[in-house]
Amino acid sequence: MDVRIGVTQAPRELTVELADDADRDDVKGRIEAALGGASDVLWLTDKRGREVGVAAVKIAYVEVGSSDDRRIGFGG
Repeated sequence: MDVRIGVTQAPRELTVELADDADRDDVKGRIEAALGGASDVLWLTDKRGREVGVAAVKIAYVEVGSSDDRRIGFGG
């Protein structure tokens, strides 16, 4: 599963590739908690075990999708 995070005042978005067996509802719950103010930092663990933290106040948008949605080349 891929999670793309837009960060305010940053020209590029962050892309975190989560493990294929990651619980989508758990990830969405952590995102909602960060955006709702329940936590100050959104922490995600990528498929290699690295932890990525993003300050909740800097999150502009979050897109959750599967790894199968990738497109290569021009067009759709």
